[in-house]
Order: sequence, then C-alpha cells, then structure tokens
Amino acid sequence: MGYLSDIEIARAAVMRPIQEIGADLGIPSEALLPFGHDKAKLTADFIAEIETRPAGKLILVTAINPTPAGEGKTTTTVGLGDGLNAIGKRAAVCIREASLGPCFGMKGGAAGGGRAQVVPMEDINLHFTGDFHAITSAHNLLAAMIDNHIYWGNELEIDPRRVTWRRVLDMNDRALRDVVVSLGGVANGFPRQTGFDITVASEVMAILCLSRDLEELQRRLGDIIIGHTRDKTPVTARDLKADGAMTVLLAQALLPNLVQTLEYTPAFVHGGPFANIAHGCNSVMATRTALRLADFVVTEAGFGADLGAEKFLDIKCRKSDLVPDAVVLVATVRALKMNGGVAKDALGTEDVGAVRLGCANLGRHISNVKSFGLPVIVAINHFATDTEAEVAAVKAFVASHGSEAVLCRHWAEGSAGITDLATRVARIAEGTKPQFDFLYPDEMPLFEKIETIAKRIYRADEVVAAPSIRAQLETWEKEGYGHLPICMAKTQYSFTTDPAKRGAPTGFPIPIREVRLAAGAGFVVAICGEIMTMPGLPRTPSAQTIGISPDGEIHGLS
Repeated sequence: MGYLSDIEIARAAVMRPIQEIGADLGIPSEALLPFGHDKAKLTADFIAEIETRPAGKLILVTAINPTPAGEGKTTTTVGLGDGLNAIGKRAAVCIREASLGPCFGMKGGAAGGGRAQVVPMEDINLHFTGDFHAITSAHNLLAAMIDNHIYWGNELEIDPRRVTWRRVLDMNDRALRDVVVSLGGVANGFPRQTGFDITVASEVMAILCLSRDLEELQRRLGDIIIGHTRDKTPVTARDLKADGAMTVLLAQALLPNLVQTLEYTPAFVHGGPFANIAHGCNSVMATRTALRLADFVVTEAGFGADLGAEKFLDIKCRKSDLVPDAVVLVATVRALKMNGGVAKDALGTEDVGAVRLGCANLGRHISNVKSFGLPVIVAINHFATDTEAEVAAVKAFVASHGSEAVLCRHWAEGSAGITDLATRVARIAEGTKPQFDFLYPDEMPLFEKIETIAKRIYRADEVVAAPSIRAQLETWEKEGYGHLPICMAKTQYSFTTDPAKRGAPTGFPIPIREVRLAAGAGFVVAICGEIMTMPGLPRTPSAQTIGISPDGEIHGLS
C-alpha cells in the first residue's frame, strides 16, 4: 500500500476552531483576529500585555546542508513540537511562511510533511493571511515614490544612477533580474536601469521580521537607504516621507499568525526571509510572543546551519535578546550518503562507508553550533530505506563528537515517533543555561566579520573581494554602520560558493561579488559567488503539476 501524499494527509485532518487552539495557550478569543475558522492573528494590545511574562525554553532546529535527498527540517520542527506536547510539555511551534516562488518552482510547500504538518496546508502555502502581499506592496510603494520624486523635480537631488532600491515580486522570474524602467517618453519619467528581487529577499521583509512593535517597524522603514545624491549623500525612505504609508500597509502583516499542527499544537507561522539571500528566520514578534505563552517553543532557521543557524544566532538573537536553550541538528541517512558521493538513484542501497564519509558534513555543523556555546543533539529523520547499520554508523559518529543522535519517525508516526527526541531535548533545555556568545563582536570591522564567518563557519582559506568592495565597507564604517552584523548571501548546498561541492571541503576562497547596506534591517549583505536575489524557475517547475479540480480541491502541492 502506498503512502498518502502530504496534501492528502492534510486534507483529511479534522481541525479545531482557532479559538480553541488559542485557548490552549491562554489567549482569549477577543485577542484573536480570525481569518476564517482555522487561522487568526494576535492583537497588538494582547502582545504588549504579555511582554513582561517570563519566557519559556527556546529550541532551535537547524540541519546539514540540503541535498536533493531531503532533510526534513520543517517536518522535524513540527514533529518535535507535537512530541513535546505528547510528553506533557506546553509547547508551540514557530516557523516561516511559504514563498510562492519556491512553491511553484522546485521546493514545493513549506508546512512540514507526512504526519508532522501545519494546517491548513493549502492556505499556508498560498496566499495565507496576505502578509507577503503587504510586504510586496510596501516595498514597491517606496520604489514608485522614488521615481515619482525624481519625475516631479527631484527636490532631494537623488542621482538616478545611484538609486539602489529595486522592486520585488513573490515569484521566481529570471527575466526581471535586470530591467530598464520609465521607457516610452517624457510622460513616463527618466529611464534608468534597475531590477527585481524576490519578495523574501526584500529589506522590508527583514525589517518586519526583526521589529518588536509598530513604532520600531516605522523607525526601521524610515532608515532604509534608497540611494544617494550626486555628492554621495544617503537618501532614506524617511526623506521621501514614505515610511508612514509603508507602515500603514504593514500594520496588520506585523501581527503574528496562529494556526495548528495535525495534532493541535499551536503554531505561529509568520514572516519568511530566505536563508541564503536574507536572514532566514521567522519573526521576532512571533518567537517572543510564543515564548511568553508556552513553556517550550520550537523554531527553525532556514537551510543548513552554516546559513540559517549562523544568521539566527548572529543577527536575530543579537537584535532580539533571544538565546536558544538547545539546538537540534537534522540529518538523514540518505543526505549523508549523497554527501559521501552516492548518486540520488542509488540511495536505496545500503552503503555504510558512504554514510561515514558523508558524516564529515554533519560533524562540521556540530562543531560550528558548539562554537557558539550551545548544546547540540542530532535528529536522524528516518526514511524507510535506512538500514540498522547505517543508522548505527551515524549514532557512533555523533557520539565521537560529544553529542547524541536520536532516530525519529515523526513523518510516518507523528508525535509517537519523536518522543525520545522530545524527552532528551526537554532535559537539555531544562538544565544549565548555555554559555552563549556571538561569533564576532559588534566593534569588529565589517570585512573582518565577513572573514570570520568564512573562515570559522565555512572553513575557507580566504575572502576575495575587489578593492571597490573593501572601500565601500570602509565608507559605511565611517558613516556609522560598522557595528552592524553580516548577512552572507551564499548557496545553501555547500560550505563553499560552488553548490556541487558537498561534504566538508577545505582549501577554497569565498568570493564577494557585491555588498549591500540594509540600514533599516540593520545588517550588511555580502553576496557571494553566483547567488541570485531573484531565482529562476527550473526546467520543469512544480507549477506544471499544480491544479484544482471541479469541486475546488487543489492538487500538486507537496
């Protein structure tokens, strides 16, 4: 008998009214803004009211570098939340919202999988509560106001050649990476070259996810630098008087969304910056709110620990006073075999030697997370083709690195398949508080911060950057931005900038192609190698298999 698909499992779920899910966390019905029967936002007044409550335990879920074999980080995050509730802990889950780009591209959905899902799955993977549309609109309003200001006399003397604010769209569309706007004559403005990024790479997305309240949101939006004058003076969104209207568009989107897992664990699904081209974490508001309502909060950081976890710790934690009490590192036997050189079509055959070779990738991530002073436990996300010898090899390797690996069957069994991990995680989190420290101090020069990440996390030999990039970083330091953390935009598939180099390579450079100042979000983006801030669709996009039946049932989402 074949397995049911994720969407079939989700569609068969009997969901509880969202007011009941909120009540499990002590949220009164009047503090919920319902979107139908199964989704709601929390009110700003209620969030402010609970801010002084003591915080619960924060569990960060991260992973090895992703492979086509699959790792299941979101599935493990959801499953662990269910597992903690199953052993008697009051737990909630915090994950990111899904972007339409990868949903219709090659990744599919982003609500977990199997028996460890957040529902309503179709809504979460599509328009949900409209947060991404609000972010897209606010970002593009600012873009429109820039060109409009230049058209009507350019009082701020913005240099059209030095406008750095691009437009965004929540879809993978390589044709929009580089465009020319305002063609067609005098009535359409002054032609200039620009481009589009995907919405999840927008600085507005990062700002929304790092803001604690509406006041901070508007301040950060006003700090956005959209370009420069001819004498290279920065021009901000506040200078254009755009911050107020942008805040209006984002006021509701700032409020965290509450849904549920298949096992009725409360789930806060809010925000969604990409982890390879942005900072890859759900919103600070959602995480902090959940911590004041639950004893345990399980959250994830995007892609592998070299990107998502590093940014969670060095960016999100730095700006929010959050510190994880434990870190779960997700791996699969299949993915480890791919890191050990096995082709995707041969992953079903036992190969203990390849597992041991591939564990080098796992070992580096364990070492990296421990370097922050945090305890690490490995979740082996079980696949039916895993053999006892392969699982034993992973457990032995992890033990040799001073950690423990636990086999988890949450995809097939739900909470019953992950209670062992939940028990161990709870014991760790309830133990001694970690001696957490950031990878680098605020006062370190910007280029040295980039080098620190590249050498200590990726294990690169050097960072290669043109003199113009180094000069730009020095200029930002003189302008007062030298204290900002670094957001590395790099391929998620490798510690290097070459997605084909799996495992744990050494002896390589990290080339920096471009740097961008996200003054509102409060970090500097270093774009490495060939990474694109507007992805393209694959040869056979998922959109080709997504459709809707005459009775309104969506098919093809995964």
